[in-house]
Amino acid sequence: MSAGFDPGNRLIVALDVPGRREADDLVQRLGGASSWVKVGLELFAAAGPDIVRDYVASRLRVMLDLKLHDIPETVGRATAQLSRLGAELLTVHAAGGKAMLEAAVAAAKGVADGERRTRVLAVTVLTSMDQADLAATGHAGSTLDLVLGRARLAAAAGCDGVVASPLEAALVRAILPPPFLIVTPGIRTIGGDNLSATLAGDQKRIASPVQAVKMGADLIVVGRPVRDADDPAAAARAIVRNLQIAGNDMRFEPPD
Repeated sequence: MSAGFDPGNRLIVALDVPGRREADDLVQRLGGASSWVKVGLELFAAAGPDIVRDYVASRLRVMLDLKLHDIPETVGRATAQLSRLGAELLTVHAAGGKAMLEAAVAAAKGVADGERRTRVLAVTVLTSMDQADLAATGHAGSTLDLVLGRARLAAAAGCDGVVASPLEAALVRAILPPPFLIVTPGIRTIGGDNLSATLAGDQKRIASPVQAVKMGADLIVVGRPVRDADDPAAAARAIVRNLQIAGNDMRFEPPD
């Protein structure tokens, strides 16, 4: 981990809900079972910057997942504004190129309050996309090659880490050791390694929580399995417990 960064219990619960009332309700039902919450594009558009400020003030750790992608000047200015909200993690899209990533990193560091600062994560390839989807956009190479190339680009630009599917996490970790962070969405089960009962939804590159961390993830993002559970706190605690039970089995070993 990077200096001064404690991952907590590794679980980020995605507040993928349409508005502030639903988000507050889910947070209340979680009762602190997860260390983190993720505020994504839908919720940020509905509730605005205040939701981040308020959650940070209530001692929640926030991942602000907006996947910024614009010219470097615009992304730098936006990052400066967003960093002032207090979120610990902010996503930008690696497809924006090195200059854009560097502008985001510089802006986040420019408004840092001592050791406290927003860490910039570069999104590699959306977990909703597979090889056929990438081919349709004109990318002729493999998904893995694109993810690894963008991860290297993010590291070269000074980003604190990447967002990558669990299926690529092991190879990203093999080329980019800690303190570089790997955050993985596409988590679609509450149990250990069994995905047989999983409903993938629009996610195509998925894994269980334990699988993702074994593959090198520092933090995992879980949405529907917690949000749609009868008892979100129990669902979150089950994930955390599975990660804790795995214990020593989660030592990362690079692939051959």
